Amino acid sequence: MKTISVVVPCYNEEENVEALHQAISGVFKKELPEYCYEIIFIDNDSRDRTREIIRKLCSLDQGVKGIFNAKNFGQFNSPYYAMLQSTGDATILMAADFQDPVEMIPKYVKEWENGYKIVIGIKKSSKENRIMYWLRSCYYKCIKKLSDVEQIEHFTGFGLYDARFIKVLKELDDPTPFLRGIVAELGFRRKEIPYEQPKRRAGKTSNNFYRLYDAAMLSITSYTKVGLRIATIFGSICSFASMLVALIYLIMKLMYWDRFPAGMAPLLIGMCFLGSVQIFFIGMVGEYILSINARIMKRPLVIEEERINFTSGQENEPEEDMLLTAASMEDGNRDEI
Repeated sequence: MKTISVVVPCYNEEENVEALHQAISGVFKKELPEYCYEIIFIDNDSRDRTREIIRKLCSLDQGVKGIFNAKNFGQFNSPYYAMLQSTGDATILMAADFQDPVEMIPKYVKEWENGYKIVIGIKKSSKENRIMYWLRSCYYKCIKKLSDVEQIEHFTGFGLYDARFIKVLKELDDPTPFLRGIVAELGFRRKEIPYEQPKRRAGKTSNNFYRLYDAAMLSITSYTKVGLRIATIFGSICSFASMLVALIYLIMKLMYWDRFPAGMAPLLIGMCFLGSVQIFFIGMVGEYILSINARIMKRPLVIEEERINFTSGQENEPEEDMLLTAASMEDGNRDEI
């Protein structure tokens, strides 16, 4: 029997986790009985009872696995890391708040069996706030025009990914992964299925302005050069315009020395304008440098605090593996001495 892994990132989802487990297991029993399932809940340092409920589910269902992060590693690293830990023939990534419909799972599996290595859901409409949906639409259209790589509109990461694609993700070794861009960039055969995004079942969303800004900047700095190009071109234009205005003022002053008072207004306006332009583009360049810095530092995606129901070969924490390796090297050095 083939195994389908379902990855569910969680943060303060105590009201949804148990219901989602029942819904996913129910879909497999009723509509996909010929498949085994593996549900991986990865908790991003929740402050409620989410971990307690995941432990309970793991004790009741051996098909449920849990990964508990040592701290909150962000909205991108945590689900990406959990996908790399999946062992199924295909992996489905979905949110814990029921905004990614469980009913889509059989549709994904059907298209996967038809030969598609990636099957993703595209939000054609949403029951969320209309203003937020419109703003997201504007963002997707903007990034699609600016990006060097074709971007997928209204794609949140919800979809099915073949084990071959997961293997490629493991080989990427990207410390700041942006799955939406990676899916569009790598060029695997892809099937897009439209759906209507429902409202959250319960609880409050953890998304805020900072998280949305972080997502936007990660996509811009990872897949566009437009920020740096605009800075260079606009800076050159402003520099040329400033030199031209300064030359005109000099000529006018020399020709009409007593009748042409330059005054302070042009000087102040020019200084404020050029200063604001410089500050804006220094910030833009800083975003690119921040992205480059994160990649150069090569920090781990996630540090685990605990994992449950993984096989014996997967139970060791990354830190424990490093300690065991270091100890064996010391023993070997003593033997040589």
